[in-house]
Formats: sequence, C-alpha cells, structure tokens
Amino acid sequence: MASIARCLRLARPSAALTSLARSSVARQSITRPFSISAINLEKRYTKEHEWVDISGDGETAVIGISEYAAQALGDVVFVELPEVGKVVKAGDPVGAVESVKSAADINSPVSCKITSVNTVLEEKPGTINQLPEDDSRGGGWVVKVKVTPEGVQEFESLMKEDEYAEFTAASEES
Repeated sequence: MASIARCLRLARPSAALTSLARSSVARQSITRPFSISAINLEKRYTKEHEWVDISGDGETAVIGISEYAAQALGDVVFVELPEVGKVVKAGDPVGAVESVKSAADINSPVSCKITSVNTVLEEKPGTINQLPEDDSRGGGWVVKVKVTPEGVQEFESLMKEDEYAEFTAASEES
C-alpha cells in the first residue's frame, strides 16, 4: 500500500478544503479539565500526514492521521488496525485506511508498542473524517502506544503544528 502522502498527491483537495485544513491545523491545543487523559506535551506531525501526541510522562502517546489527510482522502470506508502488543519502529505501518479515492498505510511516527486500538473505527470508519485529530473516546485516533526511549528522541525531530501548517500550505502550492 502507498503512504498517505503519496495518495494525497493523486487526490489534491479543493481551495475551500485547503483553507479549512490550514485553519484547523493552526489552532491552539486545548486543555481538558477533569479529563482522564494525561496532559500532552505537544502534537507533532510527519511529512506523511500522521500525528503523534506524547503525554507529559513521555511514556504514552496517541497516533492518528492529520485533518489535512482525512479531508484529502475523502470518505473513509475501511480502517485496518494492528494487533495490541505489536512493537513497531518509526515508519512501520500501524494500520491502513481505504477511502472512496485511494488506500494508504498509516505509519508510526515513533518507535513504540501498541497498547490500544480504536475499535470504533472498525464499526464507523467515517469517524476518522469527522474527528481525525481527536484522541478522546469518540475521536478518530488510530492507536495508543507506549513509546520507547528511541521514540521520544524521534518525536523531537517531527514537525510542530506551525511547521506542519507551512508544510501543507507549500505542498498545495506545488
């Protein structure tokens, strides 16, 4: 299967869609009081349009596809999820998405061990289009992981939100 980035080259979003993507990526992180989720350091992005959100403890994280990728893929009709317990390196597939436009692998941005998968996506794959960067119970996140020490270092080399917004804007222009 192709990576999300390769599939996006084939299915360029419209101008209205790209402005939506820019504004949603550039928004600030929101703190959720009384949440059972750990406080997150910062969300980072790959050039293949996956995101990772590492918690404050630096040991756990959530991985998914970006809003830009979800919009560009179109209506997602199937999501393949990995086995819990699978150990992956940065760049290894942790799932796949199939849409009406294309199919793509979802690659891990960091080295980690899968601890949980979002089974909601098996029953309602369209959730990934509606809430792709939401790591709450009803959101479109793909996997929750335990990050290796190597993965924490890999996290530092990924794009911050503002860098990712610039990257997607530049890729739209070309």
